[in-house]
Amino acid sequence: MAFVRNLLGAKKILSRSVTAATSKRATSAAPKGFLAVYVGESQKKRYVVPVSYLSQPSFQALLSKSEEEFGFDHPMGGLTIPCPEDAFIAVTSRLQ
Repeated sequence: MAFVRNLLGAKKILSRSVTAATSKRATSAAPKGFLAVYVGESQKKRYVVPVSYLSQPSFQALLSKSEEEFGFDHPMGGLTIPCPEDAFIAVTSRLQ
């Protein structure tokens, strides 16, 4: 009987571990209406920007530069924009 209780206790602990791991992955995703982009020339930094930026000509220019350099093969797994961070911030600050 004690074996069954220990087994049930272990199952609860494992269940909580799986739930915690799943919620950690969910927090790394961009919220609804936003997308994650990786910006920088050598060292990439992650930014989360509104999807509405995709329709802005200045942001589209950054995306064109990304397309020229990476095509559709983005090494970071997300959208990578190969420009200096300060240039990216200057463009996005005008969009807000």
